[in-house]
Amino acid sequence: MREPREVVREWVQAIDHCDADRAASLYHEAATNLQVAIGVPAVGRQAIQEELQTFFTAFPDGETQLENLFQDGPWAMAEWRGRGTWSGEFAGLPANGKTFEIEGCGFFHIVDGKIKFQRGYWDRASFFEQLGIPEV
Repeated sequence: MREPREVVREWVQAIDHCDADRAASLYHEAATNLQVAIGVPAVGRQAIQEELQTFFTAFPDGETQLENLFQDGPWAMAEWRGRGTWSGEFAGLPANGKTFEIEGCGFFHIVDGKIKFQRGYWDRASFFEQLGIPEV
């Protein structure tokens, strides 16, 4: 069985390559992904894959770099830095070509070599401000 940090390292690689299918394959079928800045969790591998694909379509040149990776038992914690250019529809808005760079962290509960639960933290206000999206 793979160590949690190995699963998360593979997840970061999939995210960095904007590969929603590969990233989704790392989740349990009934996984939960809660991005605190969004507030509503994606539940189930299919829902997670769809959210990732929507994001990658909006930011197809997105890059994600792993800054730190820690493990404690079945949990892995990743600190990351991401950037990209808004090139497709996002949040119901047309692309405007603006770029973003944000930092965040994620906590991943790994069960049987798959992500069962993920909680992510990043600054929504900074992300929206860089893209010119009004905060609602």
